[in-house]
Amino acid sequence: MLDGGPGLCQSRDMRAMQLFRSQTPLVPSDVQLPAPGDGEVLIEVSACGVCRTDLHVVDGELQEPKLPLIIGHEVVGRIKARGPGARRFALGARVGVPWLGWTCNGCRYCASGQENLCERARFTGYTLQGGYAREMLADERYCFGIEGDQDDAHVAPLLCAGLIGYRSLRLTGDAERVGLYGFGAAAHIVAQVAIQQGRRVYAFVRPGDDSAQRFATSLGVHWAGTSDRMPPEPLDAAILFAPVGALVPAALQAVRPGGSVVCAGIHMSDIPAFPYRLLWRERCVRSVANLTRRDGEEFFAIARQLRLETTVVEYDLSDANRALSDLRAGSISGAAVLRPHE
Repeated sequence: MLDGGPGLCQSRDMRAMQLFRSQTPLVPSDVQLPAPGDGEVLIEVSACGVCRTDLHVVDGELQEPKLPLIIGHEVVGRIKARGPGARRFALGARVGVPWLGWTCNGCRYCASGQENLCERARFTGYTLQGGYAREMLADERYCFGIEGDQDDAHVAPLLCAGLIGYRSLRLTGDAERVGLYGFGAAAHIVAQVAIQQGRRVYAFVRPGDDSAQRFATSLGVHWAGTSDRMPPEPLDAAILFAPVGALVPAALQAVRPGGSVVCAGIHMSDIPAFPYRLLWRERCVRSVANLTRRDGEEFFAIARQLRLETTVVEYDLSDANRALSDLRAGSISGAAVLRPHE
């Protein structure tokens, strides 16, 4: 029995932008959405961020999408109906849906607090249907309650850009001087966290991207320059948001002995060969994979406390392909967000 109110049947049609084949545009489609199952909630989507991971899926760089697919995993909406056993959120509650959509809760990773590494994990907008739509289904256990008065479009980028940025920053430990390579959706959020924590942030942008450099400077970073330059002093750590493997040796050269380079993306071009001396003296390179629900709980508490502000460019749901193209071209300051207007 569903408790979504009158008129909710076993299935319903809703509008979505679907991916039918990699390296092709999304297609506007009327999709039949089943009724929510055990522990699931039906969410009326009000905003969905456009993440670089979405580009990797569309461009075929992540090669195991469940096609046909509705991408999108930075979702903010309200509970419209609840399936059997779903009681965590009240009807009408505002929730966020992140990339991690399901884990087995039984493997060694789940048992040790590393559910982000679960070998059977399912991901929103990749192996589960996502948020480039007017409605979606989600497992309520992996949704986050969204508090506060920040509007939905500005909350949406926190669901991945913010979460992954936070996990990446946490992996830098107590680094005081932190470099951010690629100043887009994630960097402009994590920069605010780092600055308010008393760290010095060094922003690296693509050569010739004066607008990104000005954007970084406007947020109060200690230094902003192009990624082909060295910072004015050695860094304690660097986080790579740009999916460019050639930046790994550049970042290693920029960090001090004992420093770390954190690769925050889910996909990156090949890392070129580099001399061992760049790694020597206990520098390290590590990656970030997905997120945990604990990350989300911690990060949203910090976001409320620090009153993080996101810079967004809004697009109508029907303009999803244009939003992806603009992201691919690097012409967006901050984050792109889709609005599924009627």
